[in-house]
Amino acid sequence: MNENNTDLPIEEMTVGEILRNARTTGRRKREIATVSKQLCIREEFLQALEDGKYNLIPETVYILGFARNYAMELGLDPDEIVNKLKHEMGLVSDCDDEEEQNENLTCTVPGNETTENKGKKEIIKNIFQFIRKKWIWFTIGFVVLVIFVALLIIFLPSDKVVNDNNIEKVQTVELVEPKYNVEIRDKFGTENSETASIILQANQESWVKVEDGRGDTIFSRVLVPGDIYYVPSEGRYKATFGNAGGIDIWVNGVLAPKQGANHVRVSGIDLSVDALTKSSDKAEAGEKN
Repeated sequence: MNENNTDLPIEEMTVGEILRNARTTGRRKREIATVSKQLCIREEFLQALEDGKYNLIPETVYILGFARNYAMELGLDPDEIVNKLKHEMGLVSDCDDEEEQNENLTCTVPGNETTENKGKKEIIKNIFQFIRKKWIWFTIGFVVLVIFVALLIIFLPSDKVVNDNNIEKVQTVELVEPKYNVEIRDKFGTENSETASIILQANQESWVKVEDGRGDTIFSRVLVPGDIYYVPSEGRYKATFGNAGGIDIWVNGVLAPKQGANHVRVSGIDLSVDALTKSSDKAEAGEKN
């Protein structure tokens, strides 16, 4: 910094005293109005800096910015002036040194913080400082943890794995096709073929319509001898046969009774295992009688 004519050492002078001394002493003595025009900073703001009346400048960022520009114009070290000004204004004193050198950093005024908030910030700061100092050990610990977890996943048996003495075999239920009375010609509803309990096959030409529980038609066409239709296993369905005697109904591989005579139209046929099984039971009882 420039030499000054005050009896006080620079360390004991305020920012305002340093700025005023630099402006009014030495070979480049200048009026504050002249400096104001050169910096395009209002004269009263420069005067407030020299007088230490920082409340006359609206924002902290402007105070620091004006002080930096003023110091540069007077040949002073701007960083030193700004740092000294921050401490003088009572800004947060626990900012890191590199943060204090950043003029864009706005520290918090301690008077505006509660004791609890300051305590929390101090704890967080200490934690980060500890981690920064011991980052190598933290990194090693994290890597070891990841490796340990990976080994557990690889080598430990899961709950679904059982030993050789208690093996649970999952059996896939495969649909066994009935021994049809007519050789298969074409298949319909094959998306239901793996789960269907009820299968329709035409032994004579017959129109077949199948409706779901809401009355919507899900299948309707004329089946010729050999054609089969797999009825969906989920839901309730009813059928209409244009030639009731021409349709064989297979329930779980067993042929159910005819739902009507040849060339007779029958509607409302319940295509459920229970209904068709009951009709089978009734048919067997009639035969015994």
